[in-house]
Amino acid sequence: MSRPQEPHRPSFPFGNPFRMILPKGSYLSPRLLSLLNDFENTLAERLRKLKPKGTEDVLSCSWMKLAMELLCEIHKDIKILITDLELPVCDWDDKWIDVYLDNSVKLLDICIALSSELSRLNQGHLLLQCVLRNLDTASPKQLVRARSSLDSWRQHIGSKNPKLQNCLTILDSLAESINLPKIKNSAKGKVLMRAMYGVRVATVFVCSVFAAAFTGSANKLIDLHVADTFLWSEAFTDLQSNVNVEIRNIFSSGRVTVLKELEAVDTSINKLYPMVQDGVGPAEDGTFQNSVSDLGKSVEKLSEGLDLLTKDVDGFFQMVLTGRDALLCNLRVSPMHEDNTQARILRSPR
Repeated sequence: MSRPQEPHRPSFPFGNPFRMILPKGSYLSPRLLSLLNDFENTLAERLRKLKPKGTEDVLSCSWMKLAMELLCEIHKDIKILITDLELPVCDWDDKWIDVYLDNSVKLLDICIALSSELSRLNQGHLLLQCVLRNLDTASPKQLVRARSSLDSWRQHIGSKNPKLQNCLTILDSLAESINLPKIKNSAKGKVLMRAMYGVRVATVFVCSVFAAAFTGSANKLIDLHVADTFLWSEAFTDLQSNVNVEIRNIFSSGRVTVLKELEAVDTSINKLYPMVQDGVGPAEDGTFQNSVSDLGKSVEKLSEGLDLLTKDVDGFFQMVLTGRDALLCNLRVSPMHEDNTQARILRSPR
């Protein structure tokens, strides 16, 4: 995979959103404060669990699977909070609804882009299967075929997915608009918006890491600055610093693939490629057979990891879509929002 030469992406200093959501003098009842603290403490704990135990865990398929599962859990938490707040849609301010619907459309578009890239990588798996089949007996004719498949795989993996570029644009848009408007005359609304801020920060972070892994560029990372007034800010800052620094170190060392399982396949191919070049037969010392075996193992691990990631991304897509549909359904039966419902329904994923 080639390394795109791009300027470093800007960070997004958000100041202190706490002042916008809970300005000086705001009052929260003990019950609302308890709900908010429980949500933020749970978010902090989830973020701490995502911190990689070692550098080799960063951007392995298992870690990325955990990251996507984390997003699903956080989005489940916000749904539970909405229920606990006893804040029906008819009591929602229009701007809250607009923020939720706009974010949900963007998240659906991001999921579509990530699923597209996972599908593309899985297509490369078919080429690698052709390589392994042709190396079973390793006759001169089959070696030539294996080399052709290896060349096709390298070209396929090195190509760019235009949907990922759209994903990056959406991520920038989410990050730039992550600040929340002032909430007046609604203590429950202030709790909801503050909690949604945490969900949005975690979502943008995880999606930007996925974008960096799939595009092969650390320039795709987004650095988010969170005020220390949030109970989860320390856990998030520690996680973001740990992961982003490691990804940038990986690229600065000259490696062109970040996804660990894909890197293992690339390493195996680089060792095997000279042995099949021009149909030269395998060495008698077993080096060739060992290299074929290593490639087979790394291909299997990559395939398993991609399958798991695909299921989790699809699961997250369905969760976002279900939440959006539920809100729109509630709007249809809410007299206060009846006039605007049709326009909002038309905001479908691009």
